Amino acid sequence: MNRIVLKLGIIMACLILAVLLPLGFVANKIFTNFYYNQIQEEIRELSQKYVNTITSLDDETMINMYKHLAYFTNKDIYITDASGRVIADTGIQINPLSDNELKQLSEGESIHKNVEDRMTNNIYLGHGHPIILSSAFRGSFFVLAPVENVNEPVDKIRNLLILSAVGAFFLGLGITFFLARKMSNPLLEMERATREIAKGNLDIRVNTLPNDELGTLGAAINDLALETNQYRANRSEFFANISHELRTPISYLKGYANVLKYNLYETEEERQQYLTIIEDETERILRLINDLFDLAKMEEGQVDLQMEAVDPVEIMETTVLKIRLELEKKGLTLVTEIDRGIPFIEADGYRLEQIFINLLMNAIRYTEEGSIYLKVWSKKSNVYVSIEDTGIGIPKEELPFIFERFHRVEKSRSRDFGGTGLGLAIVKNLVEIQHGTISVSSEMNKGTRFELIFPKLEQG
Repeated sequence: MNRIVLKLGIIMACLILAVLLPLGFVANKIFTNFYYNQIQEEIRELSQKYVNTITSLDDETMINMYKHLAYFTNKDIYITDASGRVIADTGIQINPLSDNELKQLSEGESIHKNVEDRMTNNIYLGHGHPIILSSAFRGSFFVLAPVENVNEPVDKIRNLLILSAVGAFFLGLGITFFLARKMSNPLLEMERATREIAKGNLDIRVNTLPNDELGTLGAAINDLALETNQYRANRSEFFANISHELRTPISYLKGYANVLKYNLYETEEERQQYLTIIEDETERILRLINDLFDLAKMEEGQVDLQMEAVDPVEIMETTVLKIRLELEKKGLTLVTEIDRGIPFIEADGYRLEQIFINLLMNAIRYTEEGSIYLKVWSKKSNVYVSIEDTGIGIPKEELPFIFERFHRVEKSRSRDFGGTGLGLAIVKNLVEIQHGTISVSSEMNKGTRFELIFPKLEQG
């Protein structure tokens, strides 16, 4: 038996006992008091009826009749005169009445008391009524019921309650252990799954998924394994990409550096060409390092932003000037539709420009012919920016993952276009930390469209 089942069983057993013990005690009290009250009411009524029918304490026939009635009702009686002396009984011997009891009876009040038979030491419940004849106190009439006769049904009821409580306890305990085991099995399976995940087995899955919170937890563990597996695959791909991206420029640097070192060129023009290649490849490595550095800072939440009121149109126009040369190299046309009077937004101007440059360069990189469409407009309380190309597009199944770190679309072809799979991840992070959102739609061989939404700056 596992510890979870044992702990749950002990807890539930304590809860059951905490309920059954007070409930049994209260039920026992209720039944006991109810039965005692019934007996007391019965002997009170008998005593009163006998007193109402008695006409003389000297009539032996009447006294004997009362004795016979007591026998048939399974009750004992004793009758006293005005001084408290017992003048008739059914064979029990009791202590005389006290002065206070005589006084109470002589004043017309009834008495309820427990009495003891001096011969047998049996205890009786007794109720006595005063005998009033011709407006004068003549004595008292007591009806007695043995306490043993009262306790016997009470004991039976108590035993029945105890038996029911024990049965309910073991039944509840059995159900508890059954439910605890049923609940703990998914938990134990989840524990085994998480341990396997910790060891690196990311193909493990939780198969028992009940339709409750445990099922939700199991599904979350499966999602964790799936996402971790995806992360590991992306990370491996990322390192392969980084290795490739670094190996190519470093190979160029080493090769052309050797050419220059050993004067293996023929003309000054050729020398300048090699220096240009070295400069370009150095810039490429620097850009890669900067991307890695930016991503590392974003993952640690250490990006420093200079948030201020900025004009998105001005930032976009500056960005267009910077990428104009790249457009001309590929013979692409930039079609702009920028509304005037666009409200300011709260952002970091440098980082906003970095977002626009990344998205526009991405559009240029994957578009061989056609146009890039740039649109900026405002609506209600937001500023919208869309960048659309007529490039190769993104497969539908890849769209949910393109903003993930290290992810590259069509890995076999992506190296032909450059990039490390970091650009869109950086863009998404920069957009979100500036209170914006980014979405993407695409169709293969027709193009891709990115849309940014930023809340406009509220005027104070």
